[in-house]
Amino acid sequence: MSTEKIFIFDTTLRDGEQVPGCKLNSSEKVSLALQLESLGVDIIEAGFPISSPGDFESVNEISKVIKNATVCGLTRAVEKDIEVAAEALRFAARPRIHTGIGTSDLHIRAKFNSNREEILLRAVQAVRWAKNHVDDVEFYAEDAGRTDNDYLARVIEAVIAAGATVVNIPDTTGYCLPYQYGEKIAYLVNNVPNIDRAVISCHCHNDLGLATANSIAGAIAGARQIECTINGLGERAGNTSLEEVAMIIQQHRSLHMHTDIDSRRLNPISQLVSDVMRMPVQANKAIVGSNAFSHSSGIHQDGFLKDALTYEIISPEDVGADQSRIVLTARSGRSALAYRFQKLGFRMDRDQVDTLYAEFLRIADAKKEVNDDDLVHLAKNFIAQAV
Repeated sequence: MSTEKIFIFDTTLRDGEQVPGCKLNSSEKVSLALQLESLGVDIIEAGFPISSPGDFESVNEISKVIKNATVCGLTRAVEKDIEVAAEALRFAARPRIHTGIGTSDLHIRAKFNSNREEILLRAVQAVRWAKNHVDDVEFYAEDAGRTDNDYLARVIEAVIAAGATVVNIPDTTGYCLPYQYGEKIAYLVNNVPNIDRAVISCHCHNDLGLATANSIAGAIAGARQIECTINGLGERAGNTSLEEVAMIIQQHRSLHMHTDIDSRRLNPISQLVSDVMRMPVQANKAIVGSNAFSHSSGIHQDGFLKDALTYEIISPEDVGADQSRIVLTARSGRSALAYRFQKLGFRMDRDQVDTLYAEFLRIADAKKEVNDDDLVHLAKNFIAQAV
């Protein structure tokens, strides 16, 4: 059965870099951009060229080395921003300018001291300026998550008419529930007459922990681009996690979607980004966390040892992770203990494991995790006493 492609727009080098302490130099950005291209990312948002000379240089240098992915530069709806972005992207094989403006009534009033009609005109003008430099123009309607749907549809129709090839519908504050965000995308699909001339993009923040769920809801409703970052890095609580989106789409074939992401590269690039940006990955992070394929509960361990599918819907090899781990704690059972003894070269029958289990629990109660040295010592003492 045919599936529809979801374009992956990675903004680790732009939105991800906005995390305090995660600033990258130009060389680091170029290196990561090459890894993102190898991963299968379709669009790399390389930076915000007008923000600093360093960001301009990074976008410029990335444009020189990326051959297959689109290289994108962010701007405000300001002519100078757009001119600078165009200059930074001049070497790109596939350049894109990403421009836009806030569309919620709150942003219109508080940020711009303006009105809806003026903002609509500024949005159209920004796209026209960008279109003078590149064919591929993405427009973002900042705070679209809290923008009135009727007005949002008017803006989107107007910017597509002006030449926008991609329309980004950001849930900038991570406020929407998945059904609300999905309904917003569906509203645009059904109420923007020229929507077929542009790709709808999801850009969701994680303030309420719903970024990935909202992005998938958007794709189900008709969006065909998802904006995300490695490890979910980004402003405040972060962005949609690339690794989560890629594996949800890969696992749920009923969605009839696919990406070009090479899932076997997910863990290596996650660790690389963590190291370069000096931002540890939380242990229980989906897909790439150190505990993602670890089992410590006795009930889980027993089921996993009988058939890994009982508790693992993804094989660690599929995402480039190390093999699954049986972690021995006071919650572990006899089957896990026997398994670890066998791995260490000690073949114990059921009665022997039963005998050792009480001593194992004593050790486990005293420690957070029973390691291999503890087990070797336990087994050797048992064997010596038996002799």
